[in-house]
Amino acid sequence: MPRFLVTWLLTAISLLITAYFVPGFAVRSFVAAMIAAIMLGLVNAVVKPILVLLTLPLTIVSLGLFLFVINAITIWLAGAITPGFDVAGFLPALLGSIVLTIVTSVLNFFFSDAV
Repeated sequence: MPRFLVTWLLTAISLLITAYFVPGFAVRSFVAAMIAAIMLGLVNAVVKPILVLLTLPLTIVSLGLFLFVINAITIWLAGAITPGFDVAGFLPALLGSIVLTIVTSVLNFFFSDAV
């Protein structure tokens, strides 16, 4: 199975697990999670580099902690443009970005042979 398909599936599963643990972070179905994974990838590829560049001084002053805010903004934006993937505000997006990172890392560790 191609690497990008495994990554896509693991991200969709990570979104479902994150939605289970984070209040205000909702994914209605597995299909919605798969679409949200695509949209999150697109937002991370297009919007996130622009945000990182524009907020570079703030990121440097905060010793990189502002990147958590940028991750939350990208998840919030993906939730706003993806049907079936709802993020109820900034705080669920921030907590969701942290949980999503942890869950994705754990899944990638266990499925590193497939990826």
